[in-house]
Amino acid sequence: MKDLQQLACQMAPEEACGLLFGDNGTVSSFKTTKNVAENPLHHFEINPSDLIAAERAMRDGGPTIIGYFHSHPSGSVSPSKTDAVMAASDGRIWLIIDGQQAAAWRAVQKGEIYGRFNPITLDCHSTNGQTADN
Repeated sequence: MKDLQQLACQMAPEEACGLLFGDNGTVSSFKTTKNVAENPLHHFEINPSDLIAAERAMRDGGPTIIGYFHSHPSGSVSPSKTDAVMAASDGRIWLIIDGQQAAAWRAVQKGEIYGRFNPITLDCHSTNGQTADN
């Protein structure tokens, strides 16, 4: 988590973003991607070529994508209405960081937050990676 928080600070005032890899709700690694949003100061969009490459690698036995991360450099670690509109209800984790704090959300249909996200517990003290549990 420390590496992601440092990335959020380094990228500010733009939003940082990337992919989370792991299994069974445990994040074992991440990949930073370019934020290709039209306005990266207020939005994020993971570089589609990075996402496609990761999806292909996953199908070929590579690391499993369990979610995404992005930063809110001048906001809270709660999902925004824009995040909810952009999120597919695929059950993946959305980790939001701000350089100091973090929160995890699962993208689902009819979620508690904006009809798209349910909060999940984030355990950053695990020795085997960060765990996000329901």
